[in-house]
Order: sequence, then C-alpha cells, then structure tokens
Amino acid sequence: MTVFILLDKAKISFVWLILITNMVISFPSITVNLLYIMTAFLSYILGLQPKIFLSAFGDKIKITRWEKWSILIFGIFALLDSRRNHMIDN
Repeated sequence: MTVFILLDKAKISFVWLILITNMVISFPSITVNLLYIMTAFLSYILGLQPKIFLSAFGDKIKITRWEKWSILIFGIFALLDSRRNHMIDN
C-alpha cells in the first residue's frame, strides 16, 4: 500500500505542477480558463480536508505542521499516510 500512496502522491504533484505552470505561463485558448477553474476547485477541496480531518480526529491525534501542509497538497493520500502512522497499531 505504501508504494501506491507514493505513486499517487507523485501523480498529484504532477497535477499541481501543471496547474502552477499555468499560473506562471498561461496555456493557449480556453485551456487557461479551464485550468484556472480546476486550480480553484482543487485548492478549495484540498483546503477543506485538513479542516474536516482535524475536526473529526483532532482530539485523538496530534499532527505536525508538515502533516497539515501535506494534507493540503496531497489530499486523501496524505490522510491515508497519517492514518497509517497515527491510528493503526503496529
């Protein structure tokens, strides 16, 4: 499962790379507008995930600042990683 999480984090990093590249160097035609909308939507959705996660499990676990940023950047894949690290007994 760890391999799949790392692979999916690489995929989401590539998506962020494309979206940030679009902010710096605009792609041609209607693609630029679509990517702006996708950037806003992805930022909003991934911004909600740490809030929801912390409201649900904040009293049970302590997560670091890096883990909060990781959840913001990688979304569910970072949540799966945090769950594995904090909530599953080894």
